[in-house]
Amino acid sequence: MGTRTTVAALAGTALLALTGCGATTVSDKPAAPRTTPGTPTPATPATPATPSKATAAETANLPSMTGKGLQYAQDQAQAAGFYGLTSHDALGRGRMQAFDRNWKVCSQTPAAGKHATDTRIDFATVKLEEECPSKDAGTPQAAGATMPDFKGKSVKAAREALDSAYSITVNDATGQNRIVFMESNWRICTQNPTPGTKLDGRPVKFNAVKFNEPC
Repeated sequence: MGTRTTVAALAGTALLALTGCGATTVSDKPAAPRTTPGTPTPATPATPATPSKATAAETANLPSMTGKGLQYAQDQAQAAGFYGLTSHDALGRGRMQAFDRNWKVCSQTPAAGKHATDTRIDFATVKLEEECPSKDAGTPQAAGATMPDFKGKSVKAAREALDSAYSITVNDATGQNRIVFMESNWRICTQNPTPGTKLDGRPVKFNAVKFNEPC
């Protein structure tokens, strides 16, 4: 009887010792801060964004192309870093530069010098056998409220200046009843309505000849 009591007492003592050791175990995680109910949690400060560096526009030197063939001028401009290229008829006839090697440069916009490489380059041109005009006639401009004076202008330029809704008739002024097929090759001798007349939708009539013919 005494032996059983002693063993039970020893077992109880060991159990208390194990329980005590487990209670003293400390977690390696920091305790969460205690907050009072209803108190907002402070926000974490935002990390300021790093400002991006503006990319400087690329620039290059645009050579003077005056007097050069249009195809050569375009190739040289591209070699210099310019790719926004266009051209127009310096005589104001509205002709297209379908074959660049058949045209030469009279002037350019902008002029030669350093420019941003995304600058639009416009070449004023004439055909190889033609003389450059003293002043670039530019592209046809839209007519205003009154009828412009189209005498000496190409039929194509006049048509482009007028609203596309207008009815336009073109006759051969020589009386040969030729068909005015390539309108950029025909120049206007007379017109109706006359210059300065209010444009009110009435049909337009032109009498024209080829550019190498007298009116």
